[in-house]
Amino acid sequence: MSLKRATDYLSERGFADRVIIPEHSSATVKEAAEALGCEPGMIAKTLSFLQGDQPVLILAEGTARIDNAKYKARFSCKAKMIPAELVEPLIGHSVGGVCPFGVNENVVVYLDESLKLHETVYPAAGTDHSAVRLSIADLMRACPNAEWVDVTRV
Repeated sequence: MSLKRATDYLSERGFADRVIIPEHSSATVKEAAEALGCEPGMIAKTLSFLQGDQPVLILAEGTARIDNAKYKARFSCKAKMIPAELVEPLIGHSVGGVCPFGVNENVVVYLDESLKLHETVYPAAGTDHSAVRLSIADLMRACPNAEWVDVTRV
């Protein structure tokens, strides 16, 4: 279901031909980099947060970590990850395949500046055995309402 949601979304925006279904798991940054044959930093990991009742996704460079001070300065709250059992109901994709494509309507998406360290990035495409190859410009077109933030450290 999540793969279909993501690929339908990507297809509507002209990116269906960029979806990759690797033989091996892409659930973690390390696994995705190995499955796709790229550097871990090129994996655009999607982090799921709750800000009050608001589900928020932040895509970041694969090796980046949330900087709590930057996060609090930007969002005026502490970084609070969504508990694993609530990710799918709140976001629309399950853990290991969370991506910004085909998410629930109320989800807010941000792109972290760390992604700009790479010309090409690989976000998941809805499952733990999927990815989509996008340039940064294509990622911006695929996530037209996403705002850029700087809330990580690499």
